[in-house]
Amino acid sequence: MATEKHEWSGWRTAAEQALYGTGGFFRRPEGPAGHFRTSVHASPLFARAVAELLRRVDEALGHPAELALVDLGAGRGELLTQVLAPAPGLPHGLDRRLRPYAVERAERPAGLDQRIAWLDAPPEGCTGLLFANEWLDNVPVDIAEADADGVPRRVEVDLAAGDGTERLGDPVDGEDAAWLARWWPLAGAEPGLRAEI
Repeated sequence: MATEKHEWSGWRTAAEQALYGTGGFFRRPEGPAGHFRTSVHASPLFARAVAELLRRVDEALGHPAELALVDLGAGRGELLTQVLAPAPGLPHGLDRRLRPYAVERAERPAGLDQRIAWLDAPPEGCTGLLFANEWLDNVPVDIAEADADGVPRRVEVDLAAGDGTERLGDPVDGEDAAWLARWWPLAGAEPGLRAEI
């Protein structure tokens, strides 16, 4: 008789693998735009609003020699591409001073404007605008759930099953328990209530 193999892991690891691992959702060739539309994809008005914000940041910073526009969670660079399109019309020579950075874990798309630096982590030591329009939607976090006694426990996912099978693991402890107690209290909560750590 075959024994079922399980590989239990926290939600953070499971989400990390599903989103950014080999073949993960955000690394697929079609990118996010192949599955859903966001404000970046819906209208050029969004990019124009970002360009206006960038112009205001440039002015507030006194028109530095270089002005970074860092798009954290850049998808396939759609926002930066759209912001760069009208760049020659930006005041104070901003088109020459602008340094666009796409921060994304997927591979650089073919044909992307060469002015866009493609990074897997935010650049250090730059001055400008950090834009993270879609990033927080996709940050892998661990999940806690109140058990039958109201004790917050880590929710674990069976990676071997590949179907999202879950179970409750150990009680949340240490820094994570302190964080939950302060920001998203579950202790004594109704069974089944969840929190993101």
